[in-house]
Amino acid sequence: MLMDRIMGALTFKREVYAEVEHDESFTSTAWGLVAVVAFLNQLGAYAGSEGFGGWITSTLVGTGFSVLGFAVGAFAIAWVGKTLFQAEVTFEEVVRTVGLAYIWNILGVFGVLAAFVPLLVCLLSPALILGWVLGIYSWFIATKEALDLESGQTIITVLVGFIAVFIVSGLAGVVLGLLGLGASAIGGAF
Repeated sequence: MLMDRIMGALTFKREVYAEVEHDESFTSTAWGLVAVVAFLNQLGAYAGSEGFGGWITSTLVGTGFSVLGFAVGAFAIAWVGKTLFQAEVTFEEVVRTVGLAYIWNILGVFGVLAAFVPLLVCLLSPALILGWVLGIYSWFIATKEALDLESGQTIITVLVGFIAVFIVSGLAGVVLGLLGLGASAIGGAF
């Protein structure tokens, strides 16, 4: 069932998001999915930087901040939807739908390949950018399904959610930098 939902998210099937929006038992699965995907993404983001210890530390701290960023972004989406557009939505519904859409961030794990074969950076960078764009589109579909908003309202709501995520990501870069894990930490946070 989970794999079917993940495949539905990767193929932008709106009905999958509508299904998880109403499936209260999916909330903990969505959080677990976000945590695992965040870890894999951060593993790729920090690969090859600052030695093995720095890589693992950056990955763990980055994962924590990624999950926090997701939570703040989901809260912002729910809050904007309710406050500005009178959407009938709960934080948990947003977590379930946008958490499933978060699956696109798993592409970041391919950064590990670039650490071992630097020539792959030229190939991986465009693929990762494409994955990021598809992830944004997936968040749009997930948010639209959860909040039942018009397209323009959904765009505004998702943008506010992404701004919240970027603020937390920037904070992660600062924290990692203060921990002495280098300038690569700031790039990996995004």
